[in-house]
Amino acid sequence: MAETDNALDDIDRTILNRIQSDFPITPRPYRSLAEELGLDERDLIARVARLKSCGVIRRIGGNFVPGKLGFVSTLCAARVPEEKVAHFTEVVNRHPGVTHNYRRENSFNVWFTFIAPSMADIDAKLKAIAAETGVTEILNLPATKVFKIRAQFDV
Repeated sequence: MAETDNALDDIDRTILNRIQSDFPITPRPYRSLAEELGLDERDLIARVARLKSCGVIRRIGGNFVPGKLGFVSTLCAARVPEEKVAHFTEVVNRHPGVTHNYRRENSFNVWFTFIAPSMADIDAKLKAIAAETGVTEILNLPATKVFKIRAQFDV
């Protein structure tokens, strides 16, 4: 195991390199990974939990192409007064179609992605967010062309 919470040893690096893409879709994916990597399943789970708790791993989950599942997606940008940012992001995050949000140094300072069954659904939810938060400047910026890259980082 790594010496400190944030230090990575060779086993951590091996795990991180392996789980970034092609995560096993099996009844016990961590057992499958442990067998593949020659590790103990409990140790692998503990290492992943530690890496997640210290922020090395942000999330483990599937990435889906919304259009192939009959959904639409959009990027949204909002002009949020500093004193409303915490409340605004809390309201935005309550919507299951929001995949993530982040702050930017710009007049439109809170950005988030939204996935839903239709653009009409997204528009309705953006109106509800505006009504609840008082933030009325929310841009809906649907992609006109999608570019997907595979992000795989050698640790």
